[in-house]
Amino acid sequence: MAKARVLVGLLAATIARASPFDSDAVNLHPRAACSGNTATTRSEWCDYDISTDYYNDGPTTGVTREYWWEITEFTAAPDGVERSVMAINGSIPGPTLFADWGDTVVVHVTNSVPGNGTSIHFHGIRQNYTNPNDGVSSITQCPVPPGSSITYTWKATQYGTTWYHSHYGLQVYNGVFGGIVINGPASANYDEDLGVLFLSDWTHESADNLFTEAQLTGPPTQDNGLINGTNIYVDGDTTVGSRFTLSFTAGTSYRLRLINGAMDTFFKFSIDNHTMEVIANDLVPIQPFNTTVLSIGIGQRYDVIIRADQADVADNFWMRAVPQTSCSSTNTMEDDIRGIVYYGTSPSTPDTTGYNPTDSCDDMSSTDLVPYVSKTVASTAAWTEDEPVTIGAAPTNANYLWWYVNGSTLDMSWSNPTLLQVYDNVTAFNSSANVVLVPEADEWVYVVISTALGVAHPIHLHGHDFFVLAQGTGTFDSSSVALNLDNPVRRDVAMLAAQGYLVIAFQTDNPGAWLMHCHIGWHTDEGLAIQFVERQSEARELIDFQTLSETCAAWETWQASSGLKQEDDGI
Repeated sequence: MAKARVLVGLLAATIARASPFDSDAVNLHPRAACSGNTATTRSEWCDYDISTDYYNDGPTTGVTREYWWEITEFTAAPDGVERSVMAINGSIPGPTLFADWGDTVVVHVTNSVPGNGTSIHFHGIRQNYTNPNDGVSSITQCPVPPGSSITYTWKATQYGTTWYHSHYGLQVYNGVFGGIVINGPASANYDEDLGVLFLSDWTHESADNLFTEAQLTGPPTQDNGLINGTNIYVDGDTTVGSRFTLSFTAGTSYRLRLINGAMDTFFKFSIDNHTMEVIANDLVPIQPFNTTVLSIGIGQRYDVIIRADQADVADNFWMRAVPQTSCSSTNTMEDDIRGIVYYGTSPSTPDTTGYNPTDSCDDMSSTDLVPYVSKTVASTAAWTEDEPVTIGAAPTNANYLWWYVNGSTLDMSWSNPTLLQVYDNVTAFNSSANVVLVPEADEWVYVVISTALGVAHPIHLHGHDFFVLAQGTGTFDSSSVALNLDNPVRRDVAMLAAQGYLVIAFQTDNPGAWLMHCHIGWHTDEGLAIQFVERQSEARELIDFQTLSETCAAWETWQASSGLKQEDDGI
């Protein structure tokens, strides 16, 4: 089997210089399950179970789950402070997309935001042989202009918890995101599934208005953090907004699906006095383990089971989302991003004490994140050396910070996405497209990412779950760092440690143009990304050229008439 190695390095750089709204659509509530999946048999799912190798097997239900979404702009106050937001169907987070393992999902998206394009990416969804539906502006499509619509179609070949979000500029951080729940088996039993719980940071200005500040002086201060779209905000003697609250019934076990949807915040999550049994990371079921504090990088997800067994201790407990200062923007409310878990009929202010973990930006231990379905990575003995891919950051002559790869910032054109070039049989991509060609089927690709910067980065790959072979601080040396090839951590977002390294591997089993990028919002917009063009000739056959070309024609017409200028990297 062929093997390839890609070296990625991050280099150091210096810089010279509303009213409340209804979000009932995302309220936590129990979900129905497949026949055979009960509170005592969660490992079963119809004719399949938790041991099924979902990469190669799984149901085809014949059921289509169809959704109609409209993106609008309006004034809202998630934390009691009004600002302009963008949202899907009028709520932040947007409506949760529910499906069962094996369903076909169809999502119709209408852009009703004046002055903005849009696209919707289904984060972590592998899009097996459906790459044109990955929803990334300038990569798989042109942005959808105001007044236009687009339809995405894909099959739920995985199960678990993930999210969707805009992949156009910084739109996601203005509110265009929501949860995805794909029902399937689980590696431990529980009584009720409460659905998604988003952790996010929040500013009182739109993300777009802060982009220049981010480029000139570094990441802006976050004004607050939200739990499922709400929190209080304290300004001197004035407190506005409201806490997120969650009711527990003593003796019941609950599944909670945690998602870090932040712009620039690594969270540690806990509920005072309660232990969490972790059963999945990203869209990968794992061998269950217990913890009281869960580290969640940007874009990551964890499914946990919490047993309501503390009613004898107190009636109310703090739920805490604590920004880790060593890898997050400063947050005005960093000590008060909290919700309330309560036993009884109504919540009141808790007086419980938190666990007080060490401030750090590491993923949970690899010894805990053991995939339930075991996979082995091919030996790296036959690695071939490509030219190193060096990623860094530097200011332009105007002191605007941009990230770069081999001296070239990712710079894609909204109107000329990668898939349009793939359809046109382009073989020599512009250097600013940061394309890595992987033409062979079923090839193992090993990516070595390192940084000399004192900044941690959540690295996300589209189109694949990747295998985490090594993570650590210091310089990576293949002769001295042991790689874990025997059922290593498997997920789609992993942390690159500050002044450290991350080694991942994936197989070329999914033709398409797949982005790999840092999921810090500022870094994504400033060009910290490369793309793998995988099995290009086969990827071309998957393209619906009529839909692609019509979307691009509509975008070009609108952009020309609006005078909108592209000021970011296009994604």
